[in-house]
Amino acid sequence: MSTTQSTTARGNLAVWRNAVFVVFGISGLGFASWVSRIPAVRDGMHLSTETVGLLLFGLAIGSITGLAVAPTYMSRVGTRRALRHSLIAMAGATALLGFAAGTIGSFALSATILFLFGFFYSITDVVMNVEGASVEKAAGKTLLPLMHAYFSFGTIIGAVAGAVAAHYRLGIGLHFAVAGVLIAAAGVLAVRFISSADGHEPRAAADVSGVGATARPRASGGFARRALGRVGGSLRMALEPQLLFLGLMVIGMAFVEGAANDWLPLAAVDGHGFDNAGGALVYGTFVGAMTVGRAAGGPLIDRFGRRLTLTLMGSLGFVGIMVFILTNEHWTAFCAAALWGLGGSLGFPVGISAAADHPTQAARRVSIVSIFGYTAFLVGPPVLGFIGEHLGILDAFYVVAGMLLIALLVTPRAMAARDR
Repeated sequence: MSTTQSTTARGNLAVWRNAVFVVFGISGLGFASWVSRIPAVRDGMHLSTETVGLLLFGLAIGSITGLAVAPTYMSRVGTRRALRHSLIAMAGATALLGFAAGTIGSFALSATILFLFGFFYSITDVVMNVEGASVEKAAGKTLLPLMHAYFSFGTIIGAVAGAVAAHYRLGIGLHFAVAGVLIAAAGVLAVRFISSADGHEPRAAADVSGVGATARPRASGGFARRALGRVGGSLRMALEPQLLFLGLMVIGMAFVEGAANDWLPLAAVDGHGFDNAGGALVYGTFVGAMTVGRAAGGPLIDRFGRRLTLTLMGSLGFVGIMVFILTNEHWTAFCAAALWGLGGSLGFPVGISAAADHPTQAARRVSIVSIFGYTAFLVGPPVLGFIGEHLGILDAFYVVAGMLLIALLVTPRAMAARDR
């Protein structure tokens, strides 16, 4: 390859990588826009802690459904169209959520739209992670943690915007409408560059379903039969020992991250006496630390390996959770949230990166591991909400600490054949 060709290839890779960075950031912005205003939604709709958990249950159900659909949808329409459609739909759901929760104040409508938000959010999640894994392989170095750092950077922007909106009592409807417009505009622009750098649209079936591009399912087989076949194949794949341990690790790590995303602002308000703006800033501290952990994670993993890095970071997270539960000082709560964020920063992206190592089954394996993770999001909100309603939300976080310990115990087995 000539010097000019090599420079062009590096330039194309950089454009492709940067476009994926933007998509991760947009996704984080959309998610944090919702999370940062949960206390305001709770107050405006006069919900109990347990009822907030049920509201979040709709988000988790939608996310699980989207994860199941994502690989097939991606194989049908390709990366560019799948991302464009899901980002625009997620932006629309964000704006509608502001109308339902902020303007109307309807629990049923809010739960329904949260289902749709979770559905399109998780399709975006699978596609951007598969695309990120492709960039990582092309670059020849660990990049997925850095991509998830951009997700966390997006959540910082969303959390700070939420804190400002809460401080100035900006209506949830207006706040979410602005966030939706930003997501749609930035998403459409970024996806154009992913398409030009990627070079294949739609994506080959071998990468998504694990069969060759010439062996696509025929329509005569029937949709139901093909769907059942895909579900059965995914279940068999999920029971492979290596993928099963990887999934168990991701469940624990996702529970740790998801618990903070769902409950940390409320725990800061109800458990430590912060106001709503202060609760959003505590959450911002958490996602800020996650961003730092993910930005540093790639070089750490390349030097020390996945197993050791995950164990050390997870141990910091355990300390952070326990301190957050037990502290009586505001400044200590901020420090604990930072440690919690560092501890939860690498589990999900490293799990996705390990799942995507397979040369022909990347999207299905990413989808399966993501479903493991989102199962924690499905179970976590109502469980923590129920415990928080009866024992207090801080005491509910002992469950989070326990889940992190389980994840740390299975990490050596999950990384045994994949450590670098």
